[in-house]
Amino acid sequence: MLKRTIYIGTPTYLKIKDNQLKIEDSLTKEIKGSVPIEDMGFLVLDNFQITISHQLILALQQNNVAIISCDESHLPLGLMLPMNGHVVHSERLKYQINCSEPLRKQLWKQTVEVKIFQQKQLLIKLGYNSEPMQGYLNQVKSGDTTNMEGIAAQYYWKQLFDNFTRERNGDAPNNYLNFGYAILRSMVARALVSSGLNPTIGIFHRNKYNPYCLADDIMEPYRPYVDELVLEWMNKPFTPTEMSKEAKSHLLQIATKDVVIDGLKRPLLVALSSTTSSLYKCLTGEQRIIRYPELQ
Repeated sequence: MLKRTIYIGTPTYLKIKDNQLKIEDSLTKEIKGSVPIEDMGFLVLDNFQITISHQLILALQQNNVAIISCDESHLPLGLMLPMNGHVVHSERLKYQINCSEPLRKQLWKQTVEVKIFQQKQLLIKLGYNSEPMQGYLNQVKSGDTTNMEGIAAQYYWKQLFDNFTRERNGDAPNNYLNFGYAILRSMVARALVSSGLNPTIGIFHRNKYNPYCLADDIMEPYRPYVDELVLEWMNKPFTPTEMSKEAKSHLLQIATKDVVIDGLKRPLLVALSSTTSSLYKCLTGEQRIIRYPELQ
């Protein structure tokens, strides 16, 4: 069953009763909604006046529900995941730690190739010139030592938006991209934990201050799906620029967005599980290729 993303953006008291999330209005004490814990995949908290019971937090962690906290700019800032997302976590952690450098470089090469391919496919879908992207794709080397990822990204962004500079902050479309990528990153981290992998130990990203290096690696080929959602929103007749509730609702569709993986159409959240489980098999030597979706 596909897990649900629950977004809370008003003053609310969250508690658990009969193994269900109870959403209570902080002022009227009226129960505004109820969601079975087992149906949830993500809980997004986006208001400074949200209170959540510890008993509910424990129940969410026991059911591998990711809790995402947003800051004053309404962008995801914190992520809470269970420490034991898989029954053989310690065994799988050893494979991550002992992964050889040549294998890391090959896995990163695959990841960059798929990311550039996905970007190329989106440009084709939108009617832009994608020819240079194939050249960048053909030049990716082990470990992407020539930085084809960055070179391809420069061309890609110039096609999608006029006079655009990709930034961690800033107005539209950066605010939409940042929100969507933060949600995607949380989804990837959750899938990694579910597969018994530690999201901190990356195959390419290795910043000592980054607790989600592996999530940042694996999310790369999935970014164009966020880009597509952002473009859909930006092309609304009223030319939206603010990070509104409606914009967040649109971007949160990323979890249920249909993608094609292994020739089958699956929700993106399900595809992520396939990707992370295949990554583990690459670490153990059971297979050589990470399973990523193909943008249609």
